[in-house]
Amino acid sequence: MRSFLAFFVAVGSIVTLGYAACITVFREPGWPQKGCMINGKIYPFGRIERTEFCFTCDCDKYSIHCCSVVTHPPHYYGGECKIIFNRKRCDYDVVPKGDPSKACTVISRVG
Repeated sequence: MRSFLAFFVAVGSIVTLGYAACITVFREPGWPQKGCMINGKIYPFGRIERTEFCFTCDCDKYSIHCCSVVTHPPHYYGGECKIIFNRKRCDYDVVPKGDPSKACTVISRVG
């Protein structure tokens, strides 16, 4: 169970850095009988549209398969911009360093 949690934390760190990833974890003894466990939270069998760590998952009686929903903006206009991860929207905001209430122009996104 601890290795499963550590694995999801590691993948969550990768997602936070903006690199899309898909993972499959096979059920282990001790998992809930009525769903899959992700970071201590039990999800029912079936499609999980979005977890709190920005994954879309499919849970069945054999495994859970999750893919990141985050895209990373590698190219944007303006040398005075910074990237901020918005966990509520599962997206990166590109904003001027001096005024985060505005937005910088993003040229492309990578998922």
